[in-house]
Amino acid sequence: MESLGKVYFVSGIDTGIGKTYATGMLAKAIAEQGKRVITQKMVQTGCVGSSEDIEMHRQLQGIGLTEEDRNGWTCPFIFSYPCSPHMAADRDGRSIDYGVIAAATKRLQERYDYVLLEGAGGLMVPTDHHRLTIDYVREHNYPVLLVTNGRLGSINHTLLNVEICRHYDVPIAALIYNLYPEEDAAIRQNTLDYLKERYPSLPLILLPEWTEGSGNRLPDVSALL
Repeated sequence: MESLGKVYFVSGIDTGIGKTYATGMLAKAIAEQGKRVITQKMVQTGCVGSSEDIEMHRQLQGIGLTEEDRNGWTCPFIFSYPCSPHMAADRDGRSIDYGVIAAATKRLQERYDYVLLEGAGGLMVPTDHHRLTIDYVREHNYPVLLVTNGRLGSINHTLLNVEICRHYDVPIAALIYNLYPEEDAAIRQNTLDYLKERYPSLPLILLPEWTEGSGNRLPDVSALL
């Protein structure tokens, strides 16, 4: 029996931290290593018809929409209002079927070596009135790629997320350090140095700013392969 591809769950420490950007760039870097990789969105809010995040992933990867995108496997649930999944589902009069998401992920695993599953918001965001995102991650034992950056407050939010993962017994595969935007160069460098010192055994992947035409500016994903 052919083995299934590996799933990484991509989450971020805060809103606007660069989670979607990181997912697309990591997928491009993994593909550059000769691996079959696809991205998936657990739940998309604030959209109608198609997932803006999946479209952004494909743009960053430099590819068009895939067959799996068109048949809905890469984003099984899309809600119209831009808010937390539990509220978005309520407003649309729908509910999230976690079995549908898991089945779609498995289909992708059967076709690809790696699946990068991006969450909606952070790990403690509710997906319904009884479950948090991290409950789903723990249930499936997905290792987390935690996106952070060097803006003021990131140390606090990063440490909180790491402790939450420890509390829920969820493994962190790597910290993804987004170098954009550079609000304060001194804070950005100090935050990077501090996280390396505090978590010396945890892989830390630098995510360079994307510049049009700079196809060689890709993160080093060797720790994930």
